[in-house]
Amino acid sequence: MAQHDETLDITEDMFSVDPVTILVSIAVILYLANVYNKQKQQKGKNLPPGPRPLPIIGSMHLMDMKKPHKTFIELSKKYGPIYTIQLGTSKMVVLCGYDIMKEALINQADEFADRPKSPLLYKAEKGHGVIFSSGENWKVMRRFTLSALRDYGMGKKAIEDKISEEAECLVETFRSYGGKPFNNQVILTASVANIIISMLLNKRFDYDDPTLLKLIANVNDNVRLFGEPMARLYDMFPTLVDPLPGIHNTIAENSKKMHSFIRKTFTKHKKDLDVNDQRNIIDAYLVKQQEGKPESTLYYHDDNLTALISQLFAAGMETTSTTLSWAILIMIKHPEVQRKVQNEIDRVIGTAPPKMEHKKQMPYTEAVLCEVQRFGDIIPDNVAHATSRDVTLRGYFIPKGTTIIPLLSAALRDEAYFEKPYEFYPEHFLDADGNFENNEAFIPFSAGRRSCAGETLAKMELFLFYTALLQNFTFWAPPGTVVDLTPTMSITNSPLPHKVIAMPRN
Repeated sequence: MAQHDETLDITEDMFSVDPVTILVSIAVILYLANVYNKQKQQKGKNLPPGPRPLPIIGSMHLMDMKKPHKTFIELSKKYGPIYTIQLGTSKMVVLCGYDIMKEALINQADEFADRPKSPLLYKAEKGHGVIFSSGENWKVMRRFTLSALRDYGMGKKAIEDKISEEAECLVETFRSYGGKPFNNQVILTASVANIIISMLLNKRFDYDDPTLLKLIANVNDNVRLFGEPMARLYDMFPTLVDPLPGIHNTIAENSKKMHSFIRKTFTKHKKDLDVNDQRNIIDAYLVKQQEGKPESTLYYHDDNLTALISQLFAAGMETTSTTLSWAILIMIKHPEVQRKVQNEIDRVIGTAPPKMEHKKQMPYTEAVLCEVQRFGDIIPDNVAHATSRDVTLRGYFIPKGTTIIPLLSAALRDEAYFEKPYEFYPEHFLDADGNFENNEAFIPFSAGRRSCAGETLAKMELFLFYTALLQNFTFWAPPGTVVDLTPTMSITNSPLPHKVIAMPRN
């Protein structure tokens, strides 16, 4: 009788499971079954070769989720420069090496110009703006962005003067530390941010302004979070991860705060907008919005403006300031390079403010800046592309909508183009006579239709800020400090937090 009662208890326990748990279990089973069916349907297509995926998780077990570009490069040694990998529910094609990237992004530029539908990016940006959008929306926003950046200074004397003025502020701030150790990363970020802010808002912030510091912290936090394994996991299993608390919600909340600030800003601009006196990029957009054309309603709406400004601010600030931070750290690590740059600055510029016209007379300095970008490998994974139509690449069929990873790290460290790919070696960009020599595999701003719209501006900022700093200071590590060139975990490779000594040269 006791055994009978025990059996009844077990049976009752089995059928007294929380109904929510049952529903969630059924949903998960159906979801995984759907994924498995899709995997089976994709077999047999003439996709590039790649590791055999496991059911459900694909090849996640092979990945370094903190630094996926390292795994991608390792896999290319086995499967070649173009291969397929499945991560969770998504198949993607990885391009490793400059030659294959050139074939895709440049020779078939239109076919590889879309963006994949990233659930996490959509949660943050809703497909608006220019960097993460696709189709006609992207084309319209890209045309406007390029035109507006040129109209408001990119490549012109006016913006050069503004960068030079900001460089003077940066130098004076460094000088204020009197040769004592300090963390230069936020200061560098603030100075670079002021350039894009001047084009967007027609103003600048002091480096300790709470609003500017809040915006910088917001962007830096999202850049860091996007590189976390849980963020990458969200893109692989969005349906399962979305209801849970975690990083994806923090990213969305950070984006919401940034968008709220931007909306308040352009709302103020609307009140005193003068069509005949457009002061900045926001004004130019608002004028387009009011033109009354079909395009004005379809594309020049407030959601696109909010995302566009947010993306231009982040992109215009993050990578350039990170490159400058690397430049200083690498000069400390390689004092002989720092001395040679300073000798060239002294010979060509002297004590006058650096100008872009000096650049062509300074081959070694230009080579060092290029090598900083190459060695720093700032965006190793690149921003993912997607095929806009069915396409064939090296005999492989790649369906429309396939995610493409054109691995920038693999191009910048391509042994076919760089003699010492994993060392800092400015001679990569110098000929036998010491003249600057460009290397076609040097594509830190990517290539093709999706190359960085602000490339010209970034190059100007890097040269003027870098030469102003090296003209005025010699950089050292604090006593007892070992210079660590290990990058942080993030979607960008940025230096670990550190302090430097900026010793005035005069």
